[in-house]
Amino acid sequence: MNNKKAGTLPPSAVDVLIVGNGPVGATLAALLGRYGVRTLILDKAHEILLMPRAIALDNEALRILQLAGLAQDAFEKIVIPEVRMRSTTLGDFSRANTTGSIDGHPKLVTFYQPDLERAMREQVSRFESVVSLGGFELEHLTDAPGCVIASVRDQEGQVHSVRAQYVVGADGASSRVRTLIGQDFEGQTYAEDWLIVDAGNRHRSAIDHIEFLCDPKRPTPHMPAPGGRERWEFMLQPGETREEMENPQNIARLIAPWIDPQKLQIERTAVYRFHARCCNRFSQGRVFLAGDAAHITPPFVGQGLVAGLRDTANLAWKLAWVLRGQASPSILDSYDEERRPHAKAMIDMAKLMGRLIMPRSKLGAFFTHGLMRLLALMPTTRKYFEELDIKPKNIFRKGLFAPHRRGDKLVRGGLFPQAWVRNAQQQIHLSDDALGDHLTLIGFGIDPLSLLCAEQVGAWKRTGGNFLHIGPCGQRPVGDCAFIEDLNHGILPLAAKGTLVVVRPDRLVMHHADGAQAGHMVQACIDLITGDDCIVERVSITISEPPRLRA
Repeated sequence: MNNKKAGTLPPSAVDVLIVGNGPVGATLAALLGRYGVRTLILDKAHEILLMPRAIALDNEALRILQLAGLAQDAFEKIVIPEVRMRSTTLGDFSRANTTGSIDGHPKLVTFYQPDLERAMREQVSRFESVVSLGGFELEHLTDAPGCVIASVRDQEGQVHSVRAQYVVGADGASSRVRTLIGQDFEGQTYAEDWLIVDAGNRHRSAIDHIEFLCDPKRPTPHMPAPGGRERWEFMLQPGETREEMENPQNIARLIAPWIDPQKLQIERTAVYRFHARCCNRFSQGRVFLAGDAAHITPPFVGQGLVAGLRDTANLAWKLAWVLRGQASPSILDSYDEERRPHAKAMIDMAKLMGRLIMPRSKLGAFFTHGLMRLLALMPTTRKYFEELDIKPKNIFRKGLFAPHRRGDKLVRGGLFPQAWVRNAQQQIHLSDDALGDHLTLIGFGIDPLSLLCAEQVGAWKRTGGNFLHIGPCGQRPVGDCAFIEDLNHGILPLAAKGTLVVVRPDRLVMHHADGAQAGHMVQACIDLITGDDCIVERVSITISEPPRLRA
């Protein structure tokens, strides 16, 4: 799909300018579009790139795509039941169990990136507040009072100025935005050259899982993909060149253990250099970086695009709240504070997995893989690898939420769970759909409106707040608050009846407390959001006697 309105001039003023219309930039545009934010997304290309790129998404990424408005069938996916690691001498020495689902989505899927990008661009096209243009290249960014002025050049060489309150660079690993704000990657990188081969017409022949052939001579990840595709990734050895490795005869030789070269149907090939890099800051003033522009993750744990999607969910609602005057601009500082440590943790995990997958010698492979096989025999360590406990939890240490409390099942700064629920109209859906795009005050087994006075309710609504009552399966709504039944008891066991939880639009737990503390908790969250320089009317209520909790 071409960029919308290709060939037209960009608007002279917008709320947010996004540079880069890949999956990260397009998802950010869709999220901003849901809030009605005037957004311009520019890209050098008109068409979606068809080169082999990202192939894996986890449950968190799928949940963010749900948040951006994509239906579950918006693009084709293959659910992956397990990931196997195989040694040439020891056989299968480790596995990750990826069966089942988390938060209503499969733990791991493979996908075809052009399909995802088409679906997201189609979603973006539904929003009148978003303009998407191809054929424009960013040249300069200039700070001005209350905005950033971007100079962009079109394909005829003409330069246009766009005044934006905020700019987001989602323009990939060679980001022009990152260079212009002085955040170019520094220090050493973890770089390896890999040949990526996507074969077509593999409908009845492709494997149904992901495997890593951990051969010191040539490590090879191997996986299925939608549309009857299958992918292999071959690490280049010293002295091997791109031209040599992309030669059809070499490709046929490399894939011969899996496919009869006579039946080989190559769809795409490319040599990529994998890096492990992270900026020192994800923002500077009114300019932000997202996706590969901010961090580059080796692909061994399928977290590269996932990390970029996490960026968009974190940043979009904060920009919208500030632009609508419902939050202090200071909350934007929490984007870097929250996202950068987690992105770095994911990069470190990918580097560790790379060392396990790519031993440099036969002796090193024997000891490394032998140790992992031994650890797989012990219940504790087996769970660590097999059940993906090695994966860094998406829980922030510091940021826009109340301080952590030890022992809580609901973790402040962690994701609120998603489950299948039924609303008052007897419709069954995932619980995020009930949260919508709001800052939501949720009552566990209690109507949160019953615990607040009219003034507090008004203050919460002016801060972009909403209300939701979650009850057990079979309970019927009482009162005026939106109500859902927790059908499979997937949410309510996480806190005592009468607990109130504030969930941010990106599904992060901002605060939770006993219902008796309703007024104080609401005020604490309003203070976190509004600070001292927000135009939203501030209200402070003193409650001498908390309202009686109703069953």
